[in-house]
Order: sequence, then C-alpha cells, then structure tokens
Amino acid sequence: MSAPPPRHHQTGGGIDLSSPRARFIAWPLKRVCNEQATAGAFVPGLVFLCDNNSGGPANIRNYILTCIRYAVESGATGLVMPRIATSQPLGYMFDEAHFRMAFGAACPQIELFETLENVPRQRQRWPTTAAQSGNGGHNDTSAVASLAQRNPGATPALSAASGADAASAKSKKEPYEEIRPKDFGAGGGCDPRDQNRHTHRFGPQFRKWLNETAVERGLGPPGRGNPRVMRLAWGVLWDWIARADGPEFVATFGGLLRVREDALALGERAAEAMRREVKDGAASKKNRKRFLGVHLRTGSDALQEWPSYDLQVDGYSAAAESLGYRDTVVYLSTGNQTEASKFAKTAASRLGITVRTKESLLQGKDLETLHSLSWAQQALVDFIVLLNANYFVGVSPSSFSINVALKRHLQTGDVHTRPWRVGGRGDGLSWLTGSYEKYWDDGLFIFDGMWP
Repeated sequence: MSAPPPRHHQTGGGIDLSSPRARFIAWPLKRVCNEQATAGAFVPGLVFLCDNNSGGPANIRNYILTCIRYAVESGATGLVMPRIATSQPLGYMFDEAHFRMAFGAACPQIELFETLENVPRQRQRWPTTAAQSGNGGHNDTSAVASLAQRNPGATPALSAASGADAASAKSKKEPYEEIRPKDFGAGGGCDPRDQNRHTHRFGPQFRKWLNETAVERGLGPPGRGNPRVMRLAWGVLWDWIARADGPEFVATFGGLLRVREDALALGERAAEAMRREVKDGAASKKNRKRFLGVHLRTGSDALQEWPSYDLQVDGYSAAAESLGYRDTVVYLSTGNQTEASKFAKTAASRLGITVRTKESLLQGKDLETLHSLSWAQQALVDFIVLLNANYFVGVSPSSFSINVALKRHLQTGDVHTRPWRVGGRGDGLSWLTGSYEKYWDDGLFIFDGMWP
C-alpha cells in the first residue's frame, strides 16, 4: 500500500486522466464514431434520450455515459442533451459547455438537441410497444428490481409487469419509445441479472428491429423529418461491460462529463486548504507533504448487507496506520454527520488523527456557496478533493467510492491503464474495504460497468 505523491499535472510526457481538469482525449470515441460511419450504421432521424436516471452522482454519471455509448452503437444521428433525473439540465452536475465541445469533436455525426421538443417534427404519441418481441422470455424486470437493491436512492421507472407490457404502457403516453438493450440479444443460459453480453451485436439487431417495426406500424423509414426517439429503460447503468471497448476508450470516455465549474473550484480550494492543514498539523515531516482521503458510506440509504460502520472504520484505521498516516490530518467525505463526529473521535483516539471535511475547510463566500448547493452537488466537491488526495480509502460496493478509485487508477497508465484488480490490495493510490466473494450480492458487477 505504498502511497506515491499526487501526480496531477506531473506526468511528464503523459496525460494525467485522473485530473478533474484533464483535457478530453477525443480520438478513441472518434474512432468508434468513424467506424460506424464507414459501416453505414448511422440512421437519419434516430434520436436517443438519456434522462431516465436516478441516485447519486456516480450512478447518474454512469447512466448517462452508458446511454451515450448505446446511442453511438445504435447508429443514432441525434442526441437530446442528457438530463439529471428528467427534472434538471446536465449543468446541474456537469459542465455543459465542455460536454458540447468534447462530444462534438469526437462524434460530429450525432447532432445535439437542446430538448426533446427541438427534435424536428417530433411525434407526440407512439401506438405500440418499443420492446422487441420474441426475446426468449428473458425480460429484464427482475433484473431491474435486483439492480434497484444495489442502487440506493433510485426508483425504477418500470412496474412489476412484464418488460414488454411496461414499455408498451409507457410508449402510449410519451413521445418516445422505451427500450432495454438486452432485449436485442439472445440471453439463453445467462443469469437474468447479467450485463449485456451482446453489446457489439446490439447495433445490427436494433436497426433490424427499427426497420421491421417501421413497416409494421406504417411509420415510414426514419429521417430528419420523420424521427424516432429512443429512451433507455431505468436500470441499465452497469449494463455495458466497459473493458470490451479497450483500455484507451475506457480511460477517456468518462472525460465527456466534467464536474460543473463552481463545484470543481470549491473542491480544488478545499484540497488546497487540506494541504495547508497537513503542512501545519502533521507531527512528522513525511506527513506534512501528503493527505489521506476517506469515504465513509453509512447513510440511511446504504444497504444492510454493506460493510458496517465498525467494519469500515477498522479497515480504514488499519490502512492508515500501515501507510504511516498517524498523528496527521485526514479528509473525510460522508453524508452522515452523526457518524462523521463519531469517526473523528475514533480516529483521534486510535491514531492521533484530526479529521477535516469540506465544511471545516471552506470559509467565507466559499462556505456560503457550498451551502447553496444541493446534497448531490456537494458530493461533487468531495469527489474533487478525494481525487486530489495522496491516498484514498473507500468502501465497496459504494458506486461513489468505486468511481473515485477507478478515476484515480488512471494515473497508473494514462490511455494504457490496465483494469483495476477487484478485491486486491489496491494500486498504490487507493484501497477499498468490503466483501469480494459474490459477484452480484457484493456488487462486483459495478467494477465491470463503471466508466472511470
């Protein structure tokens, strides 16, 4: 568990893709979009809607990225600007200007529409189901319910009815067709909860269905003046196995979504204040040059089977001591202020550690700005500080902790970064406590579906 110095902006000829301000590397996504163009896969008038998300920042971020990946694979030529849980614009969490610039540079074949109403001649009603029939009985409703148990705070958009019935009911009321990508691939022999093992077959199968249903419904071929809008069902956020696209794509794709500027700036100032605290408050010279970031996940929406407060604290204490973080100052991210106080007392008694949070580091107008942000926006500030830490300890299967660890892991190889070793002793930059025995029950599937 050696802890190297922070590498933000210190990578020599390489690019530190873990930096929250790293420039977007467009060529891996551009290559995929160009391959689609060469194959004649782009469909005029096919538009994707990426708003059916919920939960915390990591869940929402991954849903949007997964939806965009499916849009590219489908051959969509239009994308409605992604939204946060339908009610908020993308700018609620992420930098809209950066997204427009980055996506436009990488995939100019796909037009961005500000809202659904901006799609030319948008149809107002769809008469029949958008779910593909004849999928061998592998409807995803049970899988969605299972995933819901692993995504606290999220509410599934589908009822307990069959996937086809639910999509049909939805499509009769809304100006879009709701689809589940796994319906467009044979799932025989797979666990119904499994990710989409057919992501690179999705495009041809989907376009075949698109043409067949256009004939069946008398819609005519899709085109700019005759669009068809697709919305992904809730619960597909871990559906695409990221490593299937290769390390360079995995390492760069998440760069489409940069944290909104005010939260990013607050996080940077909190990190700088943390470095000053460490310089002044650490007992040893070694600890005056580095700080430890901790994510304590014990909020009311944490699942019962997750590591308890005591297990998390025991793991964090052991890691801190082995790394030499004794008699120093550490940064804590948590949504549970009662247990934050409890953790501070435990850390002080065990290791002589002083605990700081974003609230204790920011002052004056910065603190006022922080308090003006929502809970989800404040979590983005924590995200930035933890990316700046010299070492990070978190908990699996928290998607927030996993997102931080995998983003930090990009320091190890730039666009050539190898996958995180799940359940190991970390990568010298981060370590996650937790259970790693059961793929589904312990949330290990999140590592496969997470875009860093």
